[in-house]
Formats: sequence, C-alpha cells, structure tokens
Amino acid sequence: MSTSFAINTVFKPQALLKAGIAALALGVAATSAAASAAAPAAAQQGSGYPNRPITLIVPFAAGGATDQLARQLGKHLSTVMGQSFVIENRAGAGGTVGARIASRAEPDGYTLIMGTNASHAISATVNKNLPYDPIKDFEAISLVAHVPQVLMVHPSVPVSNVGELVAHAKKHPGEVNFGSAGNGTPGHLGMELFKIMTDTDMTHIPFQGGNPALIALSGGQVQMMADNVSTALPQIKAGKVKAIAVTSATRSGALPDLPTIAEQGVAGFESGSWFALFAPAGTPKEIVARLNQETIKALNAPEVRETLTAQGAEPGGGTPEDLTRLVRDDIEKWSKVVQRIGLSMN
Repeated sequence: MSTSFAINTVFKPQALLKAGIAALALGVAATSAAASAAAPAAAQQGSGYPNRPITLIVPFAAGGATDQLARQLGKHLSTVMGQSFVIENRAGAGGTVGARIASRAEPDGYTLIMGTNASHAISATVNKNLPYDPIKDFEAISLVAHVPQVLMVHPSVPVSNVGELVAHAKKHPGEVNFGSAGNGTPGHLGMELFKIMTDTDMTHIPFQGGNPALIALSGGQVQMMADNVSTALPQIKAGKVKAIAVTSATRSGALPDLPTIAEQGVAGFESGSWFALFAPAGTPKEIVARLNQETIKALNAPEVRETLTAQGAEPGGGTPEDLTRLVRDDIEKWSKVVQRIGLSMN
C-alpha cells in the first residue's frame, strides 16, 4: 500500500508545529493499535502456540493405516504440546476430498492433515482437475512413516518367489490378475510399475478400498495384490495369502526374512506408501518449525517407534525441505507410469 503526502511550499512555523503534534498523536495511536493487533499472532507463533485443540484431518476412513498412524502421532503430540489433537476423518476420492478441505483451512496451525503419497503425489498425476496443488497449497512439516507394501498371491497360485511369478505371468499373458484398493492407488501403480519393469501382461481388478481387495485375495477371487505390510500381516500370519516379496528398497522390519523385489532380480524396483504431516500454505514458519521438532521427537520416542514397527511402518523424520523434495520426486516418478498406461481419473 502506498501513501501520498501533500507538500506545502509556504513555510508556516505555527502550522508546522500543530501538524507535528497531530502527526505524533496519530503515530502513537497507530503504533498502539498495531501492537494490539500483532499481540495474538505473536503469542500464537511463539510460546502461546497452541492455545486450543488442533484438528488433524485424515483423508481416509477410520481404521485404515493412515488413521492408525494419525491417532498414534496425535496422542503423543497432545501430551507434549498440551492440547488435544482431534482426528477428523474426511474420506473420499483417494484422499483428495480431505486434502482439498485442508488446503482451504485457515493457515493458523490449528488445522493439519496426515497426507499420503496418494493424496499428495499420485493424485497430481492422474487428475488434471485436482482442486489443489500438492506443493503450492501446503506447508510440508515432516515425513511420519514409510510403509512398505508386500506382494502376495493366493495359495492356489503356483509361485513362491518373484522369478516364478514373472515366469508364470509370461506363460499366461493377460490371464494372471491382481487386485487393488482402486485405480490410481499406490498398490495399483506399484503393480503397473512391476509389469513395466518385468515386461509382463497382467489384468488389474480395482476394488473400492484395500480391505475388500484383500478379502477377495484371501478368498481366491483375485490371484495377487500388493498391499501395505501393516494391513496384510494378519492375513499372511493366518496363511490365507502367501507373501513372496516386499516392495521397498530394503527389507521390512515386520517381515525381515522376506526379500525385496529388487533382491529377487528386478533391479531398482521400489514402491510403497508414505505418510506425512502438512499444514495449509501460509502457516507461520515458527509454527511449522515447532510441529516439525515435536513430530521428530515423537517418532524417536521408544513407545512410538515400537508401535510403528509392530504395524510394519518405518518411522520417518527429516526437515520440511526433505518432505517437499519427496513429494516432487514422487510426482515425477508416478507421472511416467501414469503416462505409460494412459490412466486418467477425470
């Protein structure tokens, strides 16, 4: 905002004195008003934050991996920050409904979102009309966890490792199918990447969520799928599905004896899910820094690490810049897969 001043070329001492006194009075009043207005913001950004409950949006249904991680982290942050973290499940459209709501929230540190690579990376590659920008509309806070996926087959499928699976798929092109939580989900695109890197032809069968797909796999309605280790473990332990590989670059702490896909001959393969904390764009840097510090402390707490590891998650951490870089890299990676298979959600 620019301010113009009228300059009187005739020098009048008395008028100048009166004007100076008036200006001084206005200046004092303006300074007092500015100080009063700035006080709440300063308190909020400094030691006064937080002074009321914080809403943590989960863009998926209650009970899933994202919800479980959000509740675990929120519970710990509530204790150390002295305010409740209220979990608000806003599911729909692969996480984009909740992400849209979070992107339009007041950037005051009292609305956060537990984003995922589905809501903050893959969505940008499959939806040209996405109602938010994963980079520009959010302040990255911290990576919370990586959750590797596990490649599983129904016990009736005559394979026990990746090499045998590839040979079986090549012998029966188009006949081998795999389920997923839906089009454009990490499990779907991870399998499409697997097809590309192994030059195999398999048929995708999308479901309305990961649980229905996993139930279909255990029941033999589909032959194969890749799902988060945390949700697949019970089915694996019960013998209802057969695990043949993990999709991450390194082995999972929850399944330490199960080799990665890369170890079994598909060099460079890596896929999975990640979960991270974001705030609306414009959230004060001081608040972002505080949340980053407290999140990292929480992830390093023995009880939190033990709980995450037991669920098949690998605790994250790092700086906001690290998280922004991860989002950018994932968008680039999955854009190539989406273009290759011609997938569009519009």
